[in-house]
Amino acid sequence: RSLANDPPIIVADEPTGNLDQTTAQNVFSLFQRLVAQGKTIFMVTHDRDLAERVSRTITLTDGEIVDDSAG
Repeated sequence: RSLANDPPIIVADEPTGNLDQTTAQNVFSLFQRLVAQGKTIFMVTHDRDLAERVSRTITLTDGEIVDDSAG
């Protein structure tokens, strides 16, 4: 539903958290296609492997930014 109105920005809170590996990969592939179309995706995740696959990562500890890196 969140994509129905073609938003320029998508916020995803733990989008792959309770998914099996195949479905999680499908979700991430969709996000990659959306980014290629010019969309911005803000994603919250505790999955470090997933975080390493994105173009920019901001790491928080106790609500404070401790790292902001392009990858």
